[in-house]
Parts: sequence; C-alpha cells; structure tokens
Amino acid sequence: MKIAIVGAGIIGVTTAWELVSDGHEVTVFERRGAAAEEASFANAGVVAPGYVTPWAAPGMRGKVLRSLLSSHGAIKLRWPLSTRDLGWMSRWQKACKIETYLANRARMQRLAFYSRTRLHAVTEARELSYERSDGYLVLLRSKREMKLVQPGLDVLRAAGSVFREIDADEARLIEPALNPDTPLAGAIHLPEDEVANCRQFALLLKWEAEALGAQFHFNCDIAPLSRAAPTSLTLASGSDALQFDAIVVCAGLSSAALLRPLGLRIPLAPIYGHSVSAPVREPLNAPRSAVMDERYKVAISRLGQRVRVAGSAEIGGSPDAMSPAAIQTLYKVLHDWFPGAATLQSGIQQWKGARPMLPDGPPVLGASGIPGVWLNLGHGSSGWALSCGSARVLGDLIAGQDPGIDLEGLGIERLSL
Repeated sequence: MKIAIVGAGIIGVTTAWELVSDGHEVTVFERRGAAAEEASFANAGVVAPGYVTPWAAPGMRGKVLRSLLSSHGAIKLRWPLSTRDLGWMSRWQKACKIETYLANRARMQRLAFYSRTRLHAVTEARELSYERSDGYLVLLRSKREMKLVQPGLDVLRAAGSVFREIDADEARLIEPALNPDTPLAGAIHLPEDEVANCRQFALLLKWEAEALGAQFHFNCDIAPLSRAAPTSLTLASGSDALQFDAIVVCAGLSSAALLRPLGLRIPLAPIYGHSVSAPVREPLNAPRSAVMDERYKVAISRLGQRVRVAGSAEIGGSPDAMSPAAIQTLYKVLHDWFPGAATLQSGIQQWKGARPMLPDGPPVLGASGIPGVWLNLGHGSSGWALSCGSARVLGDLIAGQDPGIDLEGLGIERLSL
C-alpha cells in the first residue's frame, strides 16, 4: 500500500519503520525541520512499563490540589487556561472513577510491556547504539513516603514488574554518587527498566527506515484532511493534492485540527514538561542510570556524557514561556542528589515540551472509522515507553493481522467520554 504518515516524532518514526518493514510504500510529512523536535526532543528518557499509568485515577484530584499549594509541586495550572484546557479537565475528572482507571491502567501497561519487548527486538536486529543504560531507582526521602508508595507497589506487582524494596545503603551501592547529606529512607529498584535517549533512537530508526525506502519530507505543514477525499494530502500553504491508499495521523497536538473536518473530535490537550540537560562534570559524581525523586516527581537520567533532569506537569500557559519555578525545582532536585555531577556554567540546554495527552490515559490507536484514515496519537507523557509497541500494533491492524496483544478499549470508540 501507498501510505502517508503525518508527524515524525517518536510515534511517527516508529510507525514508518514498521510499515516500511512490512513492504509498504511509506512517505512521512513533518512540519518541523527534523525528526523528534517536539515532545520527543528532550524528555526524561525513562522506559518503565510498570509506571505507565493514567493520570485519571481515584484520589488524583486531591493530589493535584495539594500540588498546586506547594512551591515545588509537580502539577501546576498556568494562565491563560483555554476552553480546550477546561474541557479536558472536565473529561479527566469523569475518567477518575475506579473502574475506568483500572481498565485504562491495564490497557496502558499491556501496551507498555509489549512496547519494551519490541524496542529491544528492533534495537538488536538493527544493532542500534544509542545512549541507554539499565536500571531505574525510585528514591524515597522519608518513612512516610515509603508508606504512601505501597499502593503503587501493588500496581507494579499486578503488572508483573520486577522490583525490590531496598534500604538506603543498598540504594547507595546501586547509585554510589547519591549525596550522603540528603535524607534517604529507602528506594524501589527496578533492574529491568531502563533509560535511553528518545530522540537519538528516533533519528537512528529514521535512517534505517530510509534505507528500506521510506521518504521523509520536513517543513511540510499539512492542511486539515478533507471529508470529500480523506486519503489525500495538501500543504496548508496550498499545493496539489497527493493521493494515498491510507493515511496515518501521528501529529501529536496538531492531530485534532487535522481530523476535525472528518467529524472526529479528539480531546487532546498539551501537558507541558520541562527538562535541563548539562554536560557531565565528573563521571563519579553523576548517576549511572536513572533515578526518580518520588516527592517531587523529577527524574535524573544519565544520557552518555550528559545529565538530564526532567519533570513538572503544567496545564495551560504558553508553549514558549519557560516556567522559572519549574526550572528551579529541577535544579534543586539535581543538587539534592548529585551535587557537582554536571557543568552548569556552559553547555546547558533548557527545554519545555508539550505532551499530547488524552483525558483518560491510553492513546487512540487503530482505525478512525473513516476509510483509509488510521490513528496513532495521544500517548501523553508515555510516548517513548509506548512507541514501538503502538507502531507494531498499527502495522498489524493495517495488514489485517492479529496484533498478538489484547487491544480492548483502545481506539476511536473511547472518545465519547
């Protein structure tokens, strides 16, 4: 089949790889100047399937309110709030019911574990070398946090995650550079989880896809799809229509506008995250892999010769306005755990990215209900963890094959929340 993919983030690139590997003629259109320049650009890089869960969960509303009152809270509302943001929050609250949460959590984690398996298979088959390391450590600053994390451990057990509850001494053996002056009550060690450079993987896989014949076109802002000809594409600035047998929409936040003329209402909203990346100053003072500060929901990752600190979740505000408070929290957590690990005088990259999130959690994956139009979008903060599995599932669905994973509830039918 002649297939067009709109979007070249980690979701679009992995989708292109799977489809061209299946023998399709694949063309990818991206409005940016290169692949993986938006949500995939400078995220935390953690691949931890057991921690892939919906935001919409029982008790989450209370956690959000408490976070809003804390100067270093992980979740913030920023002004202005658009009608889209308000509508998203209303849908999100409705999805916080226990039965909805349990179903969505199971869906996301099935896909996440499948995706990790697929990520390893692709990496091994193509002999890809990118900045990755094994192991993930969740740091608990107090006995109270050790108690509060227990329901989360039940989730990990139910998901089949391999983990151990360890004391502070063992945590410091796994990550010797942890600051001895910062109180540490214990940690959760997940040895099978990992951290890796999402954008670097996307660029490598793009080259592999091109070697098989996929074509990538950048600086191409695609016009909204037409109800009269849904499998044709034109540029927003005007151009002749290009005809395809199928179109896959993987355009992140832009997907909603692209699909609206088809009568599809995708309730996506941007949830902004921040990160700081800096060169390693002294390797012995830097993390070996990735740690998560449970109190502040901030991840510190080792990516080759850089340290990346990532966190925050902001609803509303401007995509171009960096939050000084969020950046301050990132530096605080880095200093708490790994003082002196990074060179903070030069070579620093500060980033703010918009995660395209649906209110209930799982992505929209599969047929849109419009002949020839397929969807792979709305992965939110779990895009890296879900990307390879989502792409393989979509390839199987397009081919009419059994994807080998239970997909109940994933897809367009969920959007009537």
